[in-house]
Amino acid sequence: MKDVIINKVLEKLGIDSLNAMQQESQERILRGRNDVVVLSPTGTGKTLAYLLPLVQMLDTQSDEVQALVVVPGRELAMQSDQVLKGMGAGVRSQACYGGRTAMDEHRVLKQNRPHIVFGTPGRLNDHLDKGNIDFQHIRYLVIDEFDKCLEMGFMNEMSRLVGKLANLQRRFLLSATDAEQIPQFVEMKRTDRLDYLIEEEPLNDRVEVYRVDSPEKDKLETLAQLLISLGESQSIVFLNYRDSVVRTDEFLRKRGFVTSAFHGGLEQRQREDALYKFSNGSATVLVSTDLASRGLDIPHIENIIHYHLPATEDALVHRVGRTARWDQMGKTFFLVGPEEHVPEFVEGNIETYSLSSQPGDGAGVCLPRMATLYIGKGKKDKISKGDIVGYLCKKGGLEPSEIGRIDVNDRYAYAAVKREKAQQVMRLTRGEKIKGIRTVVELVR
Repeated sequence: MKDVIINKVLEKLGIDSLNAMQQESQERILRGRNDVVVLSPTGTGKTLAYLLPLVQMLDTQSDEVQALVVVPGRELAMQSDQVLKGMGAGVRSQACYGGRTAMDEHRVLKQNRPHIVFGTPGRLNDHLDKGNIDFQHIRYLVIDEFDKCLEMGFMNEMSRLVGKLANLQRRFLLSATDAEQIPQFVEMKRTDRLDYLIEEEPLNDRVEVYRVDSPEKDKLETLAQLLISLGESQSIVFLNYRDSVVRTDEFLRKRGFVTSAFHGGLEQRQREDALYKFSNGSATVLVSTDLASRGLDIPHIENIIHYHLPATEDALVHRVGRTARWDQMGKTFFLVGPEEHVPEFVEGNIETYSLSSQPGDGAGVCLPRMATLYIGKGKKDKISKGDIVGYLCKKGGLEPSEIGRIDVNDRYAYAAVKREKAQQVMRLTRGEKIKGIRTVVELVR
């Protein structure tokens, strides 16, 4: 892939240029022969750092899997797969993870013949054991967020996985935190180590830090007032427990906020709905456990709110890493109850955020500009983004300017439409077909 093609990929992804870490990663992976470890803070673009060189190393004329990318969770598998598809590099890929049957994935693997498979350790082992993925042609292994994989207890599964890849030529490991020692089972050979971590700087200088005092132990009312003061900007509210996420989300919805709830206890479809709704601007607030602190690459998140204070510096780093991505600015807010204090590992200037003095004080809840529609047909039904735009304009009565982000998956699609036109679309498309196919259109709530 020559520079002109790389520039086209970056333009397609909306990126002006590669940062220093991405440039060096590309050089070491593409031009070198060693295994590579990349250590770089959250939000610096590590997915693109390994994908850009990797797609140039694959034989796109082959129908075999040549690279496995191991990730700690389904969200990162799906997002990485979407990043690659968005690059338009002519490389076929597939995401494999739990929550759906391996048989269905096997059927898609046979149809797609991917060059790269993104997957969780257990599901990749399952496909290798059953012969759904042929190990013989796999030359490259990427372990993304390898520290998180180990932290989540995947050591035995990853060890089994690596042991099956007899023809590996190179290994690439990526992490947002340092690891004292890479486990032996990874079988790293001669290794280039690229360390872009900044010691003792959990908060970078592009993040403004605020303390918000709550007069009550139950901080829900304070949270609501804070969100009102932040207006239309997008915020993630972090809590430590699933039931706390449910309680907080229900409270905010009753107050009129448009939210997405996200935690490990949700079904796959619910989690996907929540992320799409938040990432396409149909919800202003994502209420989540620390599950959302890793592996989510959603741009333009302005605010990180710690309803429950982070227990460790590492947890803080990953939470705050969701904002101020690339060269953007961000804010983080610590909600502090009567018997709480901002953790000692939070260094630097911490300003007190007085709710009574904010412009939004006394104002109402700001609704997001967009709403999300679920459309029950996708790529396997020969449905494209253009088909959906045509359907929404001709059948739903919309102008192209009233349609936002569209994501087309294999069997379904999501489309963002102007909020005030959502009910109109639901009414006008009832019983209508898309490309001659009857489909379900639902409002994602």
